[in-house]
Amino acid sequence: VQLQASGGGLVQAGGSLRLSCAFSGDIFAYRAMGWFRQSPGKEREFVAAIGWSGAVTYYTESVKGRFTVSRDNAKTTVYLQMNSLKPEDTAIYYCAAGRTTAQTMGLMTPPAIPYWGQGTQVTVSS
Repeated sequence: VQLQASGGGLVQAGGSLRLSCAFSGDIFAYRAMGWFRQSPGKEREFVAAIGWSGAVTYYTESVKGRFTVSRDNAKTTVYLQMNSLKPEDTAIYYCAAGRTTAQTMGLMTPPAIPYWGQGTQVTVSS
């Protein structure tokens, strides 16, 4: 199981970024895929998750209406489209995967999630 995240960068407040996470290996490990983020001095927190078919998504309240998670199983990639970015969105973003549902992933603590990609830095300037 391998996850490779990319797409981070520096953007001004109000701008947009799209993160990508390419996955490979045991496809059953990717039933749910999600994005988490961690700011300096803070715990890793859930951002968004998506089920295998892409029909079910789940978001933390602070990003609803601004972020959209999607997946293309043919390309074995999950995306996080981030619009209307705010300085408080600044963090290292991590993609994750697990044999669960999107909603369940959103309720799990990070240590309980088995598969992680490396982080990608997102910095939003004011």
